[in-house]
Amino acid sequence: MGKITPFSFLLPFVVILSYLSPSSAEIKTLTISSDSRTLILFEKFGFTPRGVVSISLSSVSVTSSLSIDPSHLGFFLLSDESLLQAAYASEQQQQQQQNVPGCVLESPFVKRLFYFTDLSPPPSASYNHSFPITHPDEYSLFFANCAPQTQVSMEVRTEMYNSNPDGSKDYLSVGQSPVPSIYYTFAFTYVVFFGVWIYLTLIKHRLNSHRIHHLMSCLILIRSLYLICAAEDQHFIRVTGTPHGWDVLFYVFQLLKGVLLFAVIVLVGTGWSFLKPFLQEKEKKVLMVVIPLQVIANIASVVIGENGPFIRDWVTWNQIFLLIDVACCCAVLFPIIWSIRSLRETSKTDGKAAKNLAKLTLFRQFYIVVIGYLYFTRIIVYALRTIASYKYRWVSVAAEEMATLAFYLVMFYMFRPVERNQYFVLDDDEEEAAEAALREEEFEL
Repeated sequence: MGKITPFSFLLPFVVILSYLSPSSAEIKTLTISSDSRTLILFEKFGFTPRGVVSISLSSVSVTSSLSIDPSHLGFFLLSDESLLQAAYASEQQQQQQQNVPGCVLESPFVKRLFYFTDLSPPPSASYNHSFPITHPDEYSLFFANCAPQTQVSMEVRTEMYNSNPDGSKDYLSVGQSPVPSIYYTFAFTYVVFFGVWIYLTLIKHRLNSHRIHHLMSCLILIRSLYLICAAEDQHFIRVTGTPHGWDVLFYVFQLLKGVLLFAVIVLVGTGWSFLKPFLQEKEKKVLMVVIPLQVIANIASVVIGENGPFIRDWVTWNQIFLLIDVACCCAVLFPIIWSIRSLRETSKTDGKAAKNLAKLTLFRQFYIVVIGYLYFTRIIVYALRTIASYKYRWVSVAAEEMATLAFYLVMFYMFRPVERNQYFVLDDDEEEAAEAALREEEFEL
């Protein structure tokens, strides 16, 4: 049997921490009931040299079939760098020694906060203390239970913040502090965008507007409200440590925003409303799949955001969210592909090569735009969030919002209501050139 080193059981948390972004709501009250896990991860937070961790325990009870050493239960902080160093050191030690048990609380790589020996005696069994952070870094807060066959129950209140020079508290991780301003800026941009789009669809080109354009108006409005709620949510968390109810509105508009965005992409990709007044059965099925998946994805998002990593199935919920998100991204591409194939087939029979070539080109461009947007927001943004220093985590938020705004602008411009739609422009010279282009494409295929 291999050696049980202090960090042997910390290795799985390397994977968990890769999912975990710095926490936002830094005053949390959590209930742990009859939990026997060796390690429980509570939060991850980026501190300045004026950072503080405050932990309050109440209703603490420990049950075990064996004798308990209170020094084998306690809280500690650990940076990502220390975790990797400790895992490497643990592996080296394991090659040299055998069957030497250890506890993570004894490791020189962790910043120990307190043991259960520091708790007040029963029946109160409580603890309340604040710990200054002297070395700025991004830390994860853990509870360790190194006592075998031991279950712990307790009420835990955690409070993490950075003190400002004026004495006020900033409850956002150091890399998240600019996020409220970013959301406010983009919210204002979308409000202007909404006003311009309403002018185009309801006033300037009212006769050329279709139902899809009004649905696109709703999408911009919901996106604006989502960003306003996100900004207010982050602002109140930053100032007070709690969202004051804005998190509820944030999750509501996050759901509506996600459902509407994927629905609009599907409907635009099928040419609904402005090219044909109906949806085929297979296109309806895509919508009936995407919308429930978005609901489930947002339920997973709420569980992830509100509970944090301390719940047992936190990684599972993250995996569910990622899997469903990927499924939605793949599903919305099918209607665009179907439209491209349909236009290619139609161009061979209806004798309107110029119109069909214009449509085909537009839908191909839209397909590329959608692919680029999904790739950037699902892969590039995640990479930025993972590799960026904890001080610059806001960059991934700004990048995602910029990419989303660019996608909206391009999509809305491509399918805007206009008086002389390019689909219906039929010039003789263009018709001959289009027929030649389509024949050449068919030959290449």
